[in-house]
Amino acid sequence: MSQYRAIRGMVDILPDDTPLWQMLEQTASDVLGAHGYQEIRTPIVESTDLFARSIGEVTDIVEKEMYSFPDRNDESLSLRPEGTASTVRAMVQHNLIQSPQRVWYRGPMFRYERPQKGRQRQFHQLGVEAFGIATPDLDAELLLMCRQWWKRLGIDDVLTLELNTIGSGEARQRYKAALTDYLRGHFDALDDDSQRRLDTNPLRILDTKSESTQAVLKGAPSMSTFLDDESRAHHDRLCELLSLAGLSFVPNPNLVRGLDYYNKTVFEWTTDKLGAQATVCGGGRYDAMVSQFGGRDTAGCGFAAGLERLILLLQALDVEASADPDLYIISSDENALGKAMLEADRIRSEFPTLNVVQHLGGGSFKSQFKRADKSGAAWAMVFGEEEVAQGTVTLKPLRSRDEQMTLDREGLNKFLAQLEALAQDVEE
Repeated sequence: MSQYRAIRGMVDILPDDTPLWQMLEQTASDVLGAHGYQEIRTPIVESTDLFARSIGEVTDIVEKEMYSFPDRNDESLSLRPEGTASTVRAMVQHNLIQSPQRVWYRGPMFRYERPQKGRQRQFHQLGVEAFGIATPDLDAELLLMCRQWWKRLGIDDVLTLELNTIGSGEARQRYKAALTDYLRGHFDALDDDSQRRLDTNPLRILDTKSESTQAVLKGAPSMSTFLDDESRAHHDRLCELLSLAGLSFVPNPNLVRGLDYYNKTVFEWTTDKLGAQATVCGGGRYDAMVSQFGGRDTAGCGFAAGLERLILLLQALDVEASADPDLYIISSDENALGKAMLEADRIRSEFPTLNVVQHLGGGSFKSQFKRADKSGAAWAMVFGEEEVAQGTVTLKPLRSRDEQMTLDREGLNKFLAQLEALAQDVEE
């Protein structure tokens, strides 16, 4: 039989890698919870029309990248390519937008792209969405919240905030018309992808990587000249708030983001540590989206972070997260094993933050100690015939030069309390 393999572009995350993922996600959960954001979980599969309507029918995602299929009722369904549309749909469906709402989500997304480092067909996002607040202080909170996350991860010094405003929908349409007219006069100088986008999504030409097209864009109309007064005031106040908070940013007039639903603020967090896949997080405002889905007119703003790219960045910076056990329990025989299992269960109940692994499957002391050492455990806890007879345990250090010790129940509890306190200090 041929060996089954994962589908191309859909990658297994193996046990050695998951501690870093768990640290990344838990850190985000802590930051978001501290800001009053609640988790929401939406289905992976939605109506195809949901994404076509929100993302834009002529975007690359809808035209070429979605995993879409008919169900048995011949309704077109799609694996979600992003999380905002599903979140807005849930808010409207369950009538939650009666007052300001702050939510976040995480999970797999799907796009049929060419797999490469930092870009997979199944990828994971952690997203944040806030509704019912139209003022720029919300935009500022989201960006400051990102900075809190980066600081806790230890990566804030390698990330740059790029910021722009694309104005109201009406202002953007006026600018799009002017940009299209200008680019048509330089059509032959555009790269093939930009020539195709000229009739479908001309704003995306602004963030092209083609040097020849970038040269053409230097003479293009500026988006800032088409901004409406409200959007300009919104952006100026946001910049003021960020400056007051000491959050530096780089103005990027060509930043538009790839989804049609954005208006006013758009932003990206980028790094120079990952090559071509420089953007690790991006977002902005989408004030018309809720009403587009049948809800009442409600402002919205949010962002999504690509977890695979953040993991790559953490690895590039040699950030580690360990899931090594605190204790590895070794038993001499079946009688000792029974005693050890009871004691292991007690320790897990009374000292719940300690990571305790018990050796199962038998074997000599030598082989068990090899397993204990390989596990990365700090201490081996030994239940031999003598320990069982005397009601004690022997603790052997595996990662330090501490002395081996034999302890009764009272002494063991004091040791475990100290070990637990030390582990908590290290986490903090």
